[in-house]
Amino acid sequence: MPRGRYSLHDPHDHTPLGEEHFHCAPGPSGWRYVSQITAPSGDHAGSVDLTVDELGRPIRLELHAASWRVRAAALEGVTWVRTDPTGVEATEGNVRAHAFTGTSPAFLIAITRLLRLTPASPATRVRLVAFTDPVLAPRTVDQSWALRRSEAHATDNGPLTVDEYQVSELDTGEQHSVHISGDVVLAAPGIELEDLETPPSALP
Repeated sequence: MPRGRYSLHDPHDHTPLGEEHFHCAPGPSGWRYVSQITAPSGDHAGSVDLTVDELGRPIRLELHAASWRVRAAALEGVTWVRTDPTGVEATEGNVRAHAFTGTSPAFLIAITRLLRLTPASPATRVRLVAFTDPVLAPRTVDQSWALRRSEAHATDNGPLTVDEYQVSELDTGEQHSVHISGDVVLAAPGIELEDLETPPSALP
């Protein structure tokens, strides 16, 4: 069960956004990721609880940020309920999309499990619902994912396979790289792995 800490920052001006303390593990239903997020001040800023099935589909997502809460799942596309800080009103949404995304590294792992790309695969288009901080506002985005290379690196615990993905934002044309090993993000825009207590899990 990988357990560790990511630092989060603005991918454009590198302003620190806080840290995400996580643990994740494959299980009989697929894969689950749980984390607590702290602000740069050290105060609690939110949480992520994501479960995907064996095909990478999001079967349960719960997000908390700035007193806002989202509960979501893959249902007739993707469906969610967003609750305001007072808890008085809740708004529902549904979009014909494949999965969810946001600032948490959990979403990058989940997308790779859903797409299951190989270096020989063509670039694959995916429609996502992004929950944007700090109020978890939903918006639909289209991305293109391609696995550029998969390389094994020698470590004290045996070879570690690192996958490098190229992600393109189809509305802006912006491209960036995401480096993943198993169920841990090693580096991505706005994300740095700062501490890892146990090696990544090798997901099927």
